[in-house]
Amino acid sequence: MKTITTHYIDGAFVESHGRETMDIISPTSGKLIGRHTLGDQEDTRRAIAAANRAFATYGTSKPEDRAGILRRLHRAASARIDDLTALMVEEYSGIVQFARPIVESAVDAFAAAEKAFPELQWTRSWGKTTVTLEPVGVSGLITAWNANVLFMCLKIASAVGAGCTVVIKPSEMSALQARVLVEALHEAKLPNGLLNVVTGLGNTVGAELVRNPDVAKISFTGSVGVGEGIMRDGAATMKRVTLELGGKSPTILLDDANLEKAIPAAFALAFMNSGQACAAGTRLLVPKSRLDEVKRAIRTAMSGLAVGDPADPKTAIAPMVSQKQYERVQSYIRKGIEEGAEILAGGEGHPEGFEAGFFVKPTVFVNVKNDMTIAREEIFGPVLCVIAYDSEDEAIRIANDSQYGLHAAVLGTDLQRAHRVASQIRAGRVVINGMADDPQAPWGGFKFSGVGREFGRYGIEAFLETRAILDA
Repeated sequence: MKTITTHYIDGAFVESHGRETMDIISPTSGKLIGRHTLGDQEDTRRAIAAANRAFATYGTSKPEDRAGILRRLHRAASARIDDLTALMVEEYSGIVQFARPIVESAVDAFAAAEKAFPELQWTRSWGKTTVTLEPVGVSGLITAWNANVLFMCLKIASAVGAGCTVVIKPSEMSALQARVLVEALHEAKLPNGLLNVVTGLGNTVGAELVRNPDVAKISFTGSVGVGEGIMRDGAATMKRVTLELGGKSPTILLDDANLEKAIPAAFALAFMNSGQACAAGTRLLVPKSRLDEVKRAIRTAMSGLAVGDPADPKTAIAPMVSQKQYERVQSYIRKGIEEGAEILAGGEGHPEGFEAGFFVKPTVFVNVKNDMTIAREEIFGPVLCVIAYDSEDEAIRIANDSQYGLHAAVLGTDLQRAHRVASQIRAGRVVINGMADDPQAPWGGFKFSGVGREFGRYGIEAFLETRAILDA
């Protein structure tokens, strides 16, 4: 069993002032695999003070010096890709075919941030005016459990690239992954206080970051409720905020789609990371004229959707992260039945043979109306809602009829038409004919999916302020 009792503050691993502990439970077996000590307000204040001291120097560093820091972080993190992948599988039950690409993307975030530097005009002058981009200051980074290493690396890369010092509160449900990542980054031999990590609860560590006047910026990935609280409470000290708050993403299957390609693509979007993904395409919009053949194609595809050990490359659906999350998914499946949706596949309870751990049955509902709870709220599990539409205009209207606007997809053979439809969806990112990624493309949402953008130059800019100096 692994035990963690320290936090990373001012360039060293120091014993926690907080004494409360938290068990780490394997989602696959339900057994205890570790325990960690949670940080408290005092730990957080010490980390903020260290970051504040370091900012006095690092905040005046040159872009070329920060680029060198990013290269060192990239080399250090690259050395632990295998360890981080294994821990994502063990601690979180991320399926290995998802976990490794996520960890690789996390490590590459440092290189991607450096690559974005030429697009940033750090200094611009005209006449007697000079405008510079300046780091906002000490930044609090708060990450979620479903891809914790990715969120940590992405936020660190953007903040450090901008010239900020950071205090990170990783998800308390990802303590093992966070520890190995911090051990790796420690080998980059950063200036003391540049990087600080305190693992603890949101209502202690997170709350102190949000209300502390020495923290200038909060970057948060997580739930809408917490994001609303950060905006509200951070206003007292005029915090700058970037919030990525989830989604209920639509996938529009156009009437010219090739189902042999479109249904696997729709499944990959809906069931990525066992459905525990903010970008998951959990609303599949299907033309009524093709609904019956889509149902047949879904039944066939579901028969090949393997539930099992996340370490097995054949596994597509692993257990939920916790008993609480298992129960949350079960409650939504029951709600869907109560509201009149029809189960095409899956349903309540554990899959046969997987009674241990937090396994759920991957579930597809049909005859779903967009005003049903299962079509409105983020379930964060492998539950797909199939919604029928009559026309292209109606499909777009249904897609946009949501409080969320993070991600969306369009599936069809006529690419010009698919792009036309994509351009009318109110979402921060829209993919066509399958999941696509670009580490320089902005990531973030419309509406309740959040505020601001991450990745590439957009992510770095979120940690910068502009300053104008004018000669009389």
